[in-house]
Amino acid sequence: MSAPGGRRPGVPTGTYRFQVQRAFTFDDAAARVGYLDALGVSHAYLSPVLTATEGSTHGYDVVDHSRLSPDAGGREAFDRLSAALRERGLAAVADVVPNHMAVPTPASANRQLWSVMREGPHSPFAKWFDVDWSVPDRALLVPVLGGRIGQVLAAGELSLDTGGEEPLLRYYDHVFPVRPGTGHLPLPQLVDRQWYRLAHWRVADEELNYRRFFDVDTLAAIRVEDEEVFSASHALLLELLHGGQLDGLRIDHPDGLADPAGYLRRLRAATDRGDGGAWVVVEKILEGEETLGEDWACDGTTGYDALHVVAGLFLDPAGAAPLLAHYTTLTGDTADFEEVVDRAKREVVEHGLYAEVHRLVDLLVEICHADVDLRDHTRRGLHESVVELLVAMDRYRAYVVPGEPAPAESVEVLRAAAERARRHLPAERHDTLDVVVELALGRGIPDAAGDGAAAADKRAEFVVRFQQTCGPVMAKGVEDTAFYRWFRLSSLNEVGGDPARFGVAPEEFHAFGSRLARDWPATMTTLSTHDTKRSEDVRAQLSGLSERHEEWHAALARWREAAGAHREAELDARTEVLIWQTVVGTWGRGGPISPERLVAYLEKATREAKEHTTWTAQVEAYEHAVRRFAEGVLADADIMAQVGAFVAALAPSTRTAVLGQKLLQLLMPGVPDVYQGTELVDLSLVDPDNRRPVDYAERERRLAALDAGGTPADLDDEKLLVVSRALRLRRQHPGWFGRESTYGPVPTSTGNAVALARGDASGAHVVAVATRLPVALERNGGWGEHSIALPEGSWRCLLSGTRAHGTTGLAALLADLPVALLVRED
Repeated sequence: MSAPGGRRPGVPTGTYRFQVQRAFTFDDAAARVGYLDALGVSHAYLSPVLTATEGSTHGYDVVDHSRLSPDAGGREAFDRLSAALRERGLAAVADVVPNHMAVPTPASANRQLWSVMREGPHSPFAKWFDVDWSVPDRALLVPVLGGRIGQVLAAGELSLDTGGEEPLLRYYDHVFPVRPGTGHLPLPQLVDRQWYRLAHWRVADEELNYRRFFDVDTLAAIRVEDEEVFSASHALLLELLHGGQLDGLRIDHPDGLADPAGYLRRLRAATDRGDGGAWVVVEKILEGEETLGEDWACDGTTGYDALHVVAGLFLDPAGAAPLLAHYTTLTGDTADFEEVVDRAKREVVEHGLYAEVHRLVDLLVEICHADVDLRDHTRRGLHESVVELLVAMDRYRAYVVPGEPAPAESVEVLRAAAERARRHLPAERHDTLDVVVELALGRGIPDAAGDGAAAADKRAEFVVRFQQTCGPVMAKGVEDTAFYRWFRLSSLNEVGGDPARFGVAPEEFHAFGSRLARDWPATMTTLSTHDTKRSEDVRAQLSGLSERHEEWHAALARWREAAGAHREAELDARTEVLIWQTVVGTWGRGGPISPERLVAYLEKATREAKEHTTWTAQVEAYEHAVRRFAEGVLADADIMAQVGAFVAALAPSTRTAVLGQKLLQLLMPGVPDVYQGTELVDLSLVDPDNRRPVDYAERERRLAALDAGGTPADLDDEKLLVVSRALRLRRQHPGWFGRESTYGPVPTSTGNAVALARGDASGAHVVAVATRLPVALERNGGWGEHSIALPEGSWRCLLSGTRAHGTTGLAALLADLPVALLVRED
């Protein structure tokens, strides 16, 4: 079954991400369907639509898989949105959260968890969660108390409520079930007899006995590898898919699952409507040279890989060394980002994820004790080896499935990590490390029958749990710690990125595009998501520093000297560099970022860095110094005038990068996503800053003016013109951009222009041209006689109306805009 132009039914030509929540409901989304249609997308891309914790602004804290979000309007409002989309010939895709559920307050909002808390391992929902019931008290740890349990009991902060349908244990806003048969006991004994253990919140990092999402205690992992759990947690979403109200799914963090490839195979079979299964993309961070597994039954990733390749085109590699030298001189930081990563991962392993590591070591101790050949490997040796191996892993996991031969790439990944780990271990631990690696690869699992069953189960559990721990170490150690500690150029510190890598050559970009066209033509591409630490336009504005590094260093010296009155001794130079980069990156038409937004961002950034203050141990003197400096410089008119003048000088570079990266993302192979609001210049920071309300009325007004023939008035209009014309073209001609479409570079006589062609078997029909590195271009005399060799035919630019054919001068083609979107007229 195929669609016109070789497009599989349900595969979007372009998506638009809505953050659905109480402040922006399904009905609010329905009211914008006409705008989405005019913009040119084929699908509304919805954040998680199932019932989440009340008041959630993101939806990843699901509490009920059987109902659509009541905060967003519930099923009736969703049906109205579906009808509005269908009326316009559009459809929807939705975010799916298969890895975890919320541990809400009150806990009764999650009925599966409530049942487990009341009935323990005997609950019909016990298999939903990864709970280690082997702990001495056979109880689920619930780390919610503000003090130690003895102190809480002595203070009378716990009470038994028998006034309802069932007895309840209350602790302020928290409510817990009472195990049947224990309600008559004195309170201390009653508390001790539950299937859950109430504990001080600090106990979690050391003794938590359920698998969680990264280090978030309030997100308990679920076991979708179990058929019953998969069916129950996906039933409503599959109903919407088979009913035509959803066309596809975005899978959140599949690396947290026991078997990602197995999950995707099951999902494809469950979504198959006779068309090969729904369009599915996965949130997969690819590290280094890693590629998406060919055995993954999906259409590709959510586009972090495309984000970094496209953005890298607009960075000048010549700026890498000067920016690094200036940064390290100013801050005293190491020049080696890998040192920062290594230190951060060790801290995470030893502290935030101690409970997960402890569980791995317990498993290893049991496995080795049960095998006489391995019995002399000590707990301490196993612990040291596991720590070093986790720190040395350079990707989110190796894809090993218990009972199956480890893929060659997985073997290579783990053995390479072992070689790095070996350098940090004494020689007497090397044999122990080898044992850990072999067990992680699933080697030597005994026959799962008779006396070997228990040993096989333990070894299989280690294989899975080790991989499920690698991801949190990477995410919390790199993205949520190291990325907040090293700021040569903060725009490089982006989810799925590598701050040590600086710039992408056109040849690399084209090689990447060719691979996507060949292997993953329906993957998602993006520049901004709900998870990006800076929007695409903040990064674009900062990219100009790579070409103007000398001016940047001189300006920074002047601003730092002028800001002396606002600086307290507690403020470190590294955070100050982040503040200045953030002020420059977020400077918009109306001037600097608001103090409220900047302070909120810096609070998150400094706590994530975990060096001077943390989420769990705030240091008020330090945080006060950061607030005072940020607010002081924003209120200093002289300093802000200087910053404004500097940003104005960056404007040509900013314009080039904003428009160039957007056009290439929209026209390269894959399904482009536009994150809400980013069709205009959007200068947002990490969540929740990027979930602020979007002014759709302003966007509708601007689009209508452009459609009426108006000339773009500013960069906002220019970006909207690029987005709307590219998306409309993709929707009108899906065959030029789908699975059977063609891709290729278009020759230019200068590296300051990058161009690509899209089309079908009959030839190229679309050419996208983008300017890069405008400072170098100007320094070398501008376009001059430089040209582009267009494919055969006559061409017209949808953005400027310029016509061209054959070898065409870039000066004429790019006279009005730094980009061109050419369509063959004949």
